[in-house]
Amino acid sequence: MTNQIKEKMNFSFPYFPNPNFPDRYVFPENLFSYLQHNYSDYIKEIGKSSLGKPIYMLSLGNGNLKVAAWSQMHGNESTATLAMLDLLSIFDMNPELKDKLFTLIQLDFIFMLNPDGSEAWTRRNAYDIDINRDFIRNSSNEIRVLKSIVLNGNYSYLLNLHDQRTIFTTDGIHPATLSFLSPSENAERDITENRKKSMAVIAAIYMQMKQILPNRIAKYTDEFYPTSSGDNFMKSGIPAILFEGGFYENDLERRKTREYYTQALYFALKAISVLKGDTLSYETYFDIPQNKETHFDLIYRNVKLNTDFECILDIAVQYREILDDNQKLTYQPYVVEVGDLNHKKGWTEIDCTDKRFVSVKKFPKLDSLVDFRIE
Repeated sequence: MTNQIKEKMNFSFPYFPNPNFPDRYVFPENLFSYLQHNYSDYIKEIGKSSLGKPIYMLSLGNGNLKVAAWSQMHGNESTATLAMLDLLSIFDMNPELKDKLFTLIQLDFIFMLNPDGSEAWTRRNAYDIDINRDFIRNSSNEIRVLKSIVLNGNYSYLLNLHDQRTIFTTDGIHPATLSFLSPSENAERDITENRKKSMAVIAAIYMQMKQILPNRIAKYTDEFYPTSSGDNFMKSGIPAILFEGGFYENDLERRKTREYYTQALYFALKAISVLKGDTLSYETYFDIPQNKETHFDLIYRNVKLNTDFECILDIAVQYREILDDNQKLTYQPYVVEVGDLNHKKGWTEIDCTDKRFVSVKKFPKLDSLVDFRIE
């Protein structure tokens, strides 16, 4: 990246989380009410979900570079929604940041593309369709809304905003707190001009953030998915950038991830305003490490079961995010693997050597809630 780009990108970013949305779960009606009360001049309803809930788009700026972004295509991936709410609060407190940026770009941000899934805290929509694999069939209302906006909007860039699981690391040690992707346009994964444009934006984000988030930024796999939105929007000629918000140590609520995601979202918009479609320094994209699938949330090591024969094994646990009756997320431990897990690591590991496996069952059952103790 040239010194000119570095100079335009480099500054200290003020982060203030939006106090109206302190938790990961965002109830759609609360979001809609907040937007209508605070940003009524900037939002409009652009369609309906499968169950008839409104889908809103917020538009900021009047620049020549048009950017479309969307959050919660998968209902249980809320970090981008929260990051945009945080960014709006930061702009309100630092209008100089907003004014300078939005003279150069126009941002159309679709909040909560999948409000039915978001309310139920599920990945898919109300009819169990994965919206992000529905680009060709158009089975869902939600993908039709998105395609109508994007394919008729004359956009320069797209931001496809998601979350990823806790299993990913950058190097087998550090979690992949943020991952990015310039999606492929074909199965051959050719480095096209549009991919270079999105790579250049990702490279700028990486150069800006690698010091404040060392060893925790990765690339998502660029395997071509023929039915996904990002790959097909790239095929249609619009540079797309995939965001994935991941895990940060001891942060199941993803508060730190939310903070870094907000910064990355701003730096993406800033880079777009500076690059203006240039592919400068896109090669830096290839310096970013690839996501590695290396970790479980928890591993019990060397567990001796209460069997008639000697059976010592490892038990891997993942936390499932369960929405309770009070609209709060709980994290329930489920057994996901047993056996020799020396090829994997756990964010938490418990050595059970010389300890007792206490359970009404002789062995832990896969895909079941943890119902044993180690004493």
